[in-house]
Amino acid sequence: MPKEKHTKKRRDSDTSDSGPDPEPKSKPGVKKPKLEKDDINSWHLEGMRYAKVINFRGKPMVDIREFYEADGELKPGRKGICLSASQWRKLEGLTSEIDEALKKA
Repeated sequence: MPKEKHTKKRRDSDTSDSGPDPEPKSKPGVKKPKLEKDDINSWHLEGMRYAKVINFRGKPMVDIREFYEADGELKPGRKGICLSASQWRKLEGLTSEIDEALKKA
């Protein structure tokens, strides 16, 4: 015996001429901080990459991130790294070794 297909019955209200259904409201998400042009703790590196000192959960961090433009505003992208103050100092101490490795590469 073949399986019966169940079809959805239409109601008169489904075909009304009242116009398109309203868009469902999206849930308010966590807004990411925007890059302000007059931000004194932000430095342009190259292209759309910026370094910025931020406060994350009460701790200062160095955020090196790629930004993108949407609606005329720069917004942080997914590509980036956030270093704690101690990690930043360690990286800062390694700059001469990194420079030497870059010369050899």
